[in-house]
Amino acid sequence: MNELTELARRLVSIDSVNPDLVPGGAGEQEIAEYVADWLRGAGLEVETVQSACGRPSVVGVARGTGGGRSLMLNAHMDTVGVAGVERPFEARVEGGRLYGRGAYDMKGALAACMVAASEAGRLGLRGDVIVAAVADEEAASVGTTSVLERLKADAAVVPEFTGLEVCVAHKGFVWLEVETKGKAAHGSRHEEGVDAIAKMGKVLVELENLDVALRSSPSHELLGSGSLHASTVTGGQELSSYPERCLLEMERRTVPGESAQGAEGEVREILERLAAEDPDFAAEVRTTFVRDPYEVATEEPIVGLVRERAEGASGREPGYTGSAGWMDAALLAAAGIPTVVYGPGGSGAHAPIEWVELDDLEVLRRVLLSTAEEFCA
Repeated sequence: MNELTELARRLVSIDSVNPDLVPGGAGEQEIAEYVADWLRGAGLEVETVQSACGRPSVVGVARGTGGGRSLMLNAHMDTVGVAGVERPFEARVEGGRLYGRGAYDMKGALAACMVAASEAGRLGLRGDVIVAAVADEEAASVGTTSVLERLKADAAVVPEFTGLEVCVAHKGFVWLEVETKGKAAHGSRHEEGVDAIAKMGKVLVELENLDVALRSSPSHELLGSGSLHASTVTGGQELSSYPERCLLEMERRTVPGESAQGAEGEVREILERLAAEDPDFAAEVRTTFVRDPYEVATEEPIVGLVRERAEGASGREPGYTGSAGWMDAALLAAAGIPTVVYGPGGSGAHAPIEWVELDDLEVLRRVLLSTAEEFCA
C-alpha cells in the first residue's frame, strides 16, 4: 500500500464528526494532532490555529527559498455524522476504492494535499506551498475563517470532490425566518382570534410559487437557477387556542449575481402584498445566516494551470463545472485569493455508504504537485 493510500486510511479511521452538527461529536482535536505531527515529520513548518470557539485547524508550510508565489491547498478535517453507517471508521480498501466516513468528503483529498506539499518541499521552490487543514467546514467554517485572519496566499486549490473536473462556481445560500403574527383567543371565540398558522399557509403558497418561478428561469450557465424551500415550521400554544405566532425557517439557494439583500427583498415583497390583501395579515422577515456564492474566471492563471496539469495527469482534458453545494472556496475568493476547485471522484457524501476512487487521489496528488512546481517556482 502506497504512502497516499495509507495516509488517507489513517485519516478516515479518526473520528472527527462535527459537534455543531451532532451533539457530542468528536470534533477535530485528534485528527488535527495527527495532521500536525505528520506534516512536521515531513519537514513542513507547522502551526495549530485555534478558532474563537476553540476548534483547531492546522497550517503546514513547505517554506520556499524566497521571491516566489504562494499556493494554498485547503481541505477540511471535519465530517458529518455517522447515523446509519456501518463501521464508519474502519477505512476499508476494496476494488480500488477507500470506504468510510469522510473518505470522499474530504479526507482522501486532504491526504493528497499533505503528500503533495511534502514532496513540493523537496523541490527547492521559491514560493511557499501551504496546507490548510481546516475545522468546521460542514457547519460555520470557523476553521478557514480563522486561518484567513493569519495568512494569505497568491492562489488556492480546494480539492473538494469534482470527479476530476475543474469547478469554477458554486451556489451560496441565505437562511431566513418569517414570522406571522396572530391574536390569541379561546378556540370558541373565532370573532376574537387571528390564526397565525393559517396566515403562514398563505406565505407558503407564495414561496412555492416563487421557487417555481426561479427554477423556470435559470440565470447561470453552470449552476442554473436559485431555489428556495421551507425547512421548519413551528407555532401555536395548545389545541383550544388561536395561535398568536408561527415561525418559518427557510433556505434560499443563490447563484452568482444574486445577493442576500435581494433574497430577503423577494420575501418582503410577498409579505407586503399579502398584507395589502388581508387586513388581519401581519408578518416580518429577517435574515439569520448568509454564505455567498462563488465564481472564478476561467482566464484566471491558477484555473488554467490546474486544468493544464489535470489533462497531463489524467490523460483527458477536464471540463468546467459548477457545484450546487457550498464550499470554503467562497471564503478564500472573498479574501482576494484566486481559487479553483478540483478533486477526486467517488460517491456517498453525507450518505450511509461513502467511498473515494484511489486512482483519482493519485491523479490529484500529481496535479497538486505539478501545479505547485510551476506556480511557486
